[in-house]
Amino acid sequence: GQSDFKRLYRPVNKYYFAAARAGSEPALVADPVYVRNRTDPVTRMDTATQTVRTLLEGPSNWLRPVVESSFPAGTTLRKGDITLAPDDQNVLKVRLSKQADKAGPAECRMMAAQVLFTLRDLTSARVGQVELQGEHGPLCSLAADESEEFEGDRGSGAPDSQYFVDDKGRVQRIPAGSKGLGDPQPVAGPLGAGHVVMSAVGVSRDEQQGAAVSADQRNLYVSSLVSEDEAAAPVVTSHAKKAEDGLSAPSWDGRGDLWVADRNPSGPRLLRLVGGEGEPQEVTVPDLGKGRIEALRLSADGVRVALRVAEGEHTTLRIGRVERHGSGDAERVSVEDLRTAAPQLTDVTAVSWSGRSRLVVVGKEEGGVQQVRYVQADGSTSSSGVLPGVNQVTAVAAADDEQLPLMADTESDGIVKLSPGDNWQTVLKEGSSLVYPG
Repeated sequence: GQSDFKRLYRPVNKYYFAAARAGSEPALVADPVYVRNRTDPVTRMDTATQTVRTLLEGPSNWLRPVVESSFPAGTTLRKGDITLAPDDQNVLKVRLSKQADKAGPAECRMMAAQVLFTLRDLTSARVGQVELQGEHGPLCSLAADESEEFEGDRGSGAPDSQYFVDDKGRVQRIPAGSKGLGDPQPVAGPLGAGHVVMSAVGVSRDEQQGAAVSADQRNLYVSSLVSEDEAAAPVVTSHAKKAEDGLSAPSWDGRGDLWVADRNPSGPRLLRLVGGEGEPQEVTVPDLGKGRIEALRLSADGVRVALRVAEGEHTTLRIGRVERHGSGDAERVSVEDLRTAAPQLTDVTAVSWSGRSRLVVVGKEEGGVQQVRYVQADGSTSSSGVLPGVNQVTAVAAADDEQLPLMADTESDGIVKLSPGDNWQTVLKEGSSLVYPG
């Protein structure tokens, strides 16, 4: 039963690397699974040991086509090891089978990063360093403060700013570190100058570029946010007759590519612009059927996309796997294996990624009232994931840093924020389309 399952099991993220891409740095991807909350009665393994064993078994089937493990094939924990805990120096020593000896120094550091990130939120004592041991002794070690190179999205390295469209259609920025309370300033360049009235914005994760959709939702513009460029021609144009059938709000993935959906009923398309420029490339979505993509958000790791899909009278949440084939100009991308997330929500209004493996979703159950809740990237929800209610939410924005406030656009109270342990507060009475970079 569900109540027994929640009592006996807990969600954990195990980590693998996004499939290698020429010129890209290794980036970790969270793969959410469930493990026993206490010692397994069959294997006698504690939760940490169960988790590492699951990590070594490889990624879940759904994620497997787009991620890789650094552990040599067949690597297991040393036979008989059932407890993993850091020593009094906060060093966690993990003894591995002889297959691990095949790894070179660089691969071994990546293996240690997978263990370090996987156990980061699990052990009660903070793991300061992971040491991997093979059949003949230590193989390598990695300290927590050395692990930043493996982050899925380092962005600019500074706390995320927030961006929104003001009541005159200009893109404005709320400074980083102000947690939504700083004084907004128009961004540099044409998006902040108001030459074209905008309705929605998306900002690259390094905060160097912005993409904005015009008020009639027909044109998408891209420009620098740090220099005073001249206004450029739109990079995507929709030929839809109605605004609501035009372009969705844009989203940037962790690899610097820009995504947008054209909702034109006579030819709906999901489009990707490499680096935010050049000819838009159509992305195929084989499992979409008769549904139409209303909105999309790319994960920081670039291997998953959350889609708000309209089909019939309902709009639901689907999560797809981003598969890349080929390289360079010949690379082609598709979104595969769509799965329904939060199936109890029959009408989803808004969605945003929140951290590495979960989303914040606004929606209604059949005949119910609007609610804001967290959903795991595998589609599962929990009763503890429901957030305080707020009225008439039309859009929501969360950061990869879960300590930053959750933001929402509302019809009645303007832009509001929810800080950890607090209630909703109004930030701006005028303005819409507030987003974090991404």
